[in-house]
Amino acid sequence: MRYAGRLAANCLKIAEDIIRPGVSTFAIDKAIYGYLRSEKATPSFLHLYGFPNSACISVNEEVIHGIPSKNRILKEGDIVSVDVGACYQGYHGDTTKTFHVGEISNEAKRLLQVTEDALYAAIQTAVVGARIGDIGACIEKICRGNGYGIVKDFCGHGIGKDMHEDPEIPNYGQAGKGLRLQAGMTIAIEPMINAKGDETYFARDKWTVIPKSHSLSAHFEHTVAITNEGPKILTLL
Repeated sequence: MRYAGRLAANCLKIAEDIIRPGVSTFAIDKAIYGYLRSEKATPSFLHLYGFPNSACISVNEEVIHGIPSKNRILKEGDIVSVDVGACYQGYHGDTTKTFHVGEISNEAKRLLQVTEDALYAAIQTAVVGARIGDIGACIEKICRGNGYGIVKDFCGHGIGKDMHEDPEIPNYGQAGKGLRLQAGMTIAIEPMINAKGDETYFARDKWTVIPKSHSLSAHFEHTVAITNEGPKILTLL
């Protein structure tokens, strides 16, 4: 899983190097696919539940599950979330980062920073003996405290031999409640945060998720192992 996580992290580095005004989301997806196949790995998302591409690439007000397209061209000021899963020798790594395209607004910068801060703070709560509610409560406190909406229709998850396993890891909750974390568990923590409002809906493609407020949305994610020495992020280079 550590190696699969490293491959997924490399995919985000490849995306970061490609992302600029004038690039299509399809070009990013193609580069990710080519890299994973060159490493004798497979894209976890390709054909998962029928998803047609290797990465979920979501722009601006799109929360998650954006379908890469040759017609979706990035422009200056956009924010773009790249969600990647890598499967290596039967194990998965899952990670997401929201990137800026050129210079972005202060509003967008703040949303990205708060969401990423919430992810890393939540990871620090993922210790042996803690509960699932501690993770969600941490994310909720930081993001609500900054006036943001929290996506409740989708959540983090267990991960291992399957991309999505139990338990679910909501981005809200009550500290001290929920399943107790044990050494050896591997989970994906992934705050999905809207600038305004919690509610979402599916776009016409039946995949892309959009806030009903049509506000900007940010998404950050790491795969984390729960160990007796503390949480270990598996999706780092």
